[in-house]
Amino acid sequence: MHTSPILQYLKKHGQLADWEIAAAMDIPLQKVRSTLTELSEKGEVSRCSVTRFENGKPIEGMLCRAAGTIPPKAPGRKPGTPAN
Repeated sequence: MHTSPILQYLKKHGQLADWEIAAAMDIPLQKVRSTLTELSEKGEVSRCSVTRFENGKPIEGMLCRAAGTIPPKAPGRKPGTPAN
């Protein structure tokens, strides 16, 4: 299966949607989704459901990242941080 290449791709590129992974790796979307479900059950991937809208039609998908990785903080001031 595509488990290892997809996990390596997520580790390299960070948080991505299932349709982005499928397009970038040239793997059918259904195979990507089944692989991500398998990786999520093993605890290797964190995922959540997302809905995007194209021409007013809802399309269900998954947003995923390698488990244990935390996206970097956005630049700029944070709420509650005192200005010096």
